[in-house]
Amino acid sequence: MLCDYHVHLEEGPYSMKWLERTLRSYESTKKSNHQKSHTKEWIRYTTNLLSERLIKGAYDQEWIDLYLQEALKKGIKEVGIVEHLYRFKETRNYFEGNMKMDGSDIGQLQTKWLNQVMTENIEEFLEAIEKAKKRWHNYGVTLRVGVEADYFEGAEEELRQLLDPIDCDFINGSIHFVDGWGFDNPQTKDHFQEYVLVDLYEKFFRCVQKGIESGLFDYMSHLDNIKVFNHIPKVEFLLPFYHSIAECLIKHNVATEVNSGLYYRFPVKEKCPGGAFLSILASHSVLFTVSSDAHFPEDLGAYVDQSIRDLSNLGVTEIATFNQKKRIMKPLQISNPVFSKGR
Repeated sequence: MLCDYHVHLEEGPYSMKWLERTLRSYESTKKSNHQKSHTKEWIRYTTNLLSERLIKGAYDQEWIDLYLQEALKKGIKEVGIVEHLYRFKETRNYFEGNMKMDGSDIGQLQTKWLNQVMTENIEEFLEAIEKAKKRWHNYGVTLRVGVEADYFEGAEEELRQLLDPIDCDFINGSIHFVDGWGFDNPQTKDHFQEYVLVDLYEKFFRCVQKGIESGLFDYMSHLDNIKVFNHIPKVEFLLPFYHSIAECLIKHNVATEVNSGLYYRFPVKEKCPGGAFLSILASHSVLFTVSSDAHFPEDLGAYVDQSIRDLSNLGVTEIATFNQKKRIMKPLQISNPVFSKGR
């Protein structure tokens, strides 16, 4: 079965680049193809289209159904749409208390970033996906809803209080911050130079392990995304961490994912987990789902067919799916899709 369990509807910050990328999504559908580009009529039509997108907001049903179009086109039978916890205004105290948001350059940049992306509320997101579920089902596609929650070591109880009331199908945990620094933000990537790389990785993997041990998550996302900008120690140093994370996932009955987002969107050009890490996880019988980490409709399903083949080659026979926070294992089936790339 082809599935994609880590798909985002919208992210921000709301820049001209974001507008351009949104237009590209529309241009990949029939919605804007009838207008000749670079004419006055095209500009008028495009301006109205993007204005309507902003007015209707992040959880517009028509935008959600662009993802359905992609799922149908690519033969994907089950989709998990998630939203980052930091998108929700209700979580401001959690992030302000754990991110670096002081007077330093990074602190000021991250304060500005959080204000730019924290624009939505939880109930509107959940209601929008619930509304879409029946419609998607009528087309033969199962839609699930999840929340991607940033884990900060030492803030487990605060996070638990935020997550427990959320009525969703799954919670996927993620690590995007070390010492309050958002390491995958291109604007702060020079901060890697301030760390001894092996010390940074040790901190990161300790945080991943603590997140798994917390019991807060149904699956742990992109286990080695610290490599995002190609700062990677020698594999000999990493292997003990790979085994420790695998053992921790098994001990605490937490699944993980094969996530292709870094492969097609970031400089490292490698999935999470990388090849050696994936082999070790599979050898420990860790449970997997697969995901594109799409942030726009046409990226839904990017390289998930390849990920399923990789898992099959390692002897994995089942894939994890989720419903009302219950894990459901389904047979891993290799298909012959007509896609692989995101755009």
